[in-house]
Amino acid sequence: MTSPADVETLRARLAEQMPRLRADLEDLVRIESVSADPARAGEVRRSAEATAALLRGEGIEDVRIVAADGGAPAVIARRPGPPGAPTVLLYAHHDVQPEGDHAAWGSPPFEPTERDSPGGRRLFGRGAADDKAGIAAHLGALRLLGDELAVGVTVFVEGEEEVGSETLPALLAEHREALAADVIVIADSTNWDVGVPALTTSLRGLVRADVTVRTLTHGVHSGMWGGLVPDALIALSRLLATLHDDTGDVAVAGLHTGPAADVDYPEERLRAESGVAAGVDWIGTGSAVERLWTRPALSVTGLDAPAVDGASNTLVPAARAKISMRIAPGDTAASAAEALTAHLHAHAPWGAQVDVRVVDTGEPIAIHAEGPAYDVARGAFADAWDGVAPVDLGVGGSIPFIAEFLGAFPDAAVLVTGVEDPDTRAHGADEGLHLEDFARVVVAEALLLARLADGSAPTS
Repeated sequence: MTSPADVETLRARLAEQMPRLRADLEDLVRIESVSADPARAGEVRRSAEATAALLRGEGIEDVRIVAADGGAPAVIARRPGPPGAPTVLLYAHHDVQPEGDHAAWGSPPFEPTERDSPGGRRLFGRGAADDKAGIAAHLGALRLLGDELAVGVTVFVEGEEEVGSETLPALLAEHREALAADVIVIADSTNWDVGVPALTTSLRGLVRADVTVRTLTHGVHSGMWGGLVPDALIALSRLLATLHDDTGDVAVAGLHTGPAADVDYPEERLRAESGVAAGVDWIGTGSAVERLWTRPALSVTGLDAPAVDGASNTLVPAARAKISMRIAPGDTAASAAEALTAHLHAHAPWGAQVDVRVVDTGEPIAIHAEGPAYDVARGAFADAWDGVAPVDLGVGGSIPFIAEFLGAFPDAAVLVTGVEDPDTRAHGADEGLHLEDFARVVVAEALLLARLADGSAPTS
């Protein structure tokens, strides 16, 4: 019998299985499992049930829908391996981001649609990539191996990743024994480019805070009191301006910075992928990948102030801003939140009252991606991508739940993989899954599972 670890065998099997796998993915995309919308809690539940049904359809008998502390439903499916075989945990999430303005989409967001795009055909739809394609990749790998699967597999599909995984620690604690594994594959990140695979080895953390500046107990006439009394909007603007120096580097003292991998990120690609407007300069110092992966970044993502239309000639008594700060691996969320809060209080202009409320945090991570399991993964990816070796990359965004897995299972080898690419547009309009790369992801995961069973010791 041909070895299941043979890449051409798996590709042939996938060609037969792909129509069914595509249909299952498209059915999942049609479920509006927006975890941030309480009105669609029923859809989130329906998404969990559909995921559980797909896993049962693979002959997995131990499939459960679970929840903790009133959180969204998650799915745990367990298929034991032969005695002495390693256990691999396959993670994805079935909840999705809000779709936003339907008019911004080229096709209805919850009706999966295949269209041409730069670089190849894509399947467009909310969750088509992030992260229902992760579920489909796990299903596809299991189908390619079938009864030849020789490792234990646990599939864990979370239902609230897009709202911060608030109850994940409770789920991991409650189901620790069921979720314990030697290797953890987290299919929720990105590849370096279309046709170039990647393993994510670092992610920045997150501190989000609401800052309110007050200068008056109530609004007063701008003509009567302007020139003597500061208005809160000007005070807030001046305060926000202190958060960066003249080069655009974050000016909050006490934040960690570090080196990044020596990866070339060409200027034309940066501009195309970022969507930066013509003529706009980059901010900050250091290499592009350092600024994106291993240095802090700070943005103002929202403002509460009177609208321009209909504004009266009144000094604004209070104004509020939402600050999103990304923190580098090597920092901690608690330390960074304390540094940001101290900076905002210390730089309050004209004695303005400043209130800082930390809304949520996520820890940065750095994975020491060395050892047999990582060697097997890199080989599997290179074979699935026709000899293109995977890039070890950092991600500027945050996936806080990865730190939870690292803390819960410190002896496991954690492989952060994904089905996305720089033009996936996850969270935005026209989110799309690159279909050719999706096929490579499925083959790579099947190769990984087969080769881990062939005798590669899965130790971190």
